[in-house]
Amino acid sequence: MASASLQFFAFILALFGVFGDITATLLPNWKVNADVGSNIITAITQMQGLWMDCTWYSTGMFSCTLKYSVLSLPVYIQAARTTMVLSCILSAFGICITTVGMKCTKLGGDANSKSHACFAGGVCFILGGIFGLVPTSWYTREIISNFLDQTIPESSKHEPGGAVYTGFISAGFLLIAGVIFCTSCFKKQHGAWIYPSKQHHLPSTDQESNTGYNLKDYV
Repeated sequence: MASASLQFFAFILALFGVFGDITATLLPNWKVNADVGSNIITAITQMQGLWMDCTWYSTGMFSCTLKYSVLSLPVYIQAARTTMVLSCILSAFGICITTVGMKCTKLGGDANSKSHACFAGGVCFILGGIFGLVPTSWYTREIISNFLDQTIPESSKHEPGGAVYTGFISAGFLLIAGVIFCTSCFKKQHGAWIYPSKQHHLPSTDQESNTGYNLKDYV
């Protein structure tokens, strides 16, 4: 029962991780630049994401521009696009697989098949968490290095936006969920190796006893 409850807790963490992963991929505020200027009425907030750049004015107007050209983008943005999409796909596969392998569900067949499915789902979560952690770390490093560069003007410097923090938290949820699923299945298999079944010894003892009675009858 404890293992089933732990798997259910890990599944909830994975759901939050997948939802946050998709949200971080689509949000346009990976880096933010606030330019107040001389008048706060004309303040502008510029946001840049993986797929679009948006500008928000204090007057309430909001405009976005999609990034159509892939080759003109920096390398870290291209890598972030690829790895974040892979993270979303692997996490979604992990949700489907662990739904079959969890102990609290009636899918997946026998206990051995469910254990293998649970382990495979945990591996998908771990890979999804790694693929989500790499682009957020790389993106944050680029923002910080540009911010500390003295040759770049202040108007061109940015700060990490909410999408980066969402990606970090989602990757952590996926990694924790994957480790829980993998360790729960490993403990079960390890226990089976330490305490093997004793049912195979019963027929041999019965056979020896039967042969003993037959020898006495012949004597």
